Amino acid sequence: MGLCDEVREHCARVAARAQSVRIDLDALGGLEPPGAPEPSGGCSGGPLANSPPALDPQRHYLEGTPADVATYLLTLDAINFGSGWFPTLRKRRDCSGYFTIAWALADRFRAEGPWANAQLRAMRADALADVLGQRSDHELIGLYAQALRALGSFLGERDALDLVHQAGGSAQRLAEVLAGGMAMFADHGFYKRAQIVPADLALAGVATFADLDALTIFADNLVPHVLRCDGVLVYDDRLAAHIDALRPLRLGAQEQEIRACAVHACELLAQRAGVAPRILDHWLWNRGQSPEIKSRPRHRCRCVYY
Repeated sequence: MGLCDEVREHCARVAARAQSVRIDLDALGGLEPPGAPEPSGGCSGGPLANSPPALDPQRHYLEGTPADVATYLLTLDAINFGSGWFPTLRKRRDCSGYFTIAWALADRFRAEGPWANAQLRAMRADALADVLGQRSDHELIGLYAQALRALGSFLGERDALDLVHQAGGSAQRLAEVLAGGMAMFADHGFYKRAQIVPADLALAGVATFADLDALTIFADNLVPHVLRCDGVLVYDDRLAAHIDALRPLRLGAQEQEIRACAVHACELLAQRAGVAPRILDHWLWNRGQSPEIKSRPRHRCRCVYY
């Protein structure tokens, strides 16, 4: 069984026995993509928008050589976690936590290029904090520095395009290589960050994979939140009150149910909409940037997986 099928089976199994979260199939059936994309790529006209997936060229580093762009995206995805800490970050104006980090890292690549693997292996929190515009004693920055040291050790003398070559044109294989080589990518049952690496490389046009559509959604805390706002995911009263009170969730059964039900619901929705789950993830994630969605509390869990 490949990694993506493992995720699908795990999430279907968790969803079937979930105690705190359920999928509203009636609401699921009512979600249909509109006939034309929104001009902004947002979703204000309906629950979904069929604008093609794309990376923001200002807040991501996309203008470099293919090797440098691939290195940027692998570096970014190595620290593409920490949403449980995002409310405590210093954010750039009108930016989410993710885009604050992505943009700061992009600016570093524009000014100085990528870190060498030896520099990654020696990464210190204070140096990284300067790059990202954060406090050096922030817990998340310490974890980011740890993640970059792990990336440097994992790469050895390779670069991001070497990993693509090693994967032999398979997005699933690349995800398996990442999940098997770095503990912070080993998000068993979901593999969110391991899967998003090939998706990002493909979006940037620096890698081609024959099996991109085999990827699942990238299970985080935003897509489930959008599904909850749209009535697709329904939380029991106790869990809903906990999240609405802005109380963090611990890793455990309820947090697993939220993410697993989101993956399983999106598998069903993707089939009905006739799109790949990764495309649906893009639509829903963009919808999550809208003010009406961002104004409602979402679940926050401090972990290294999303």
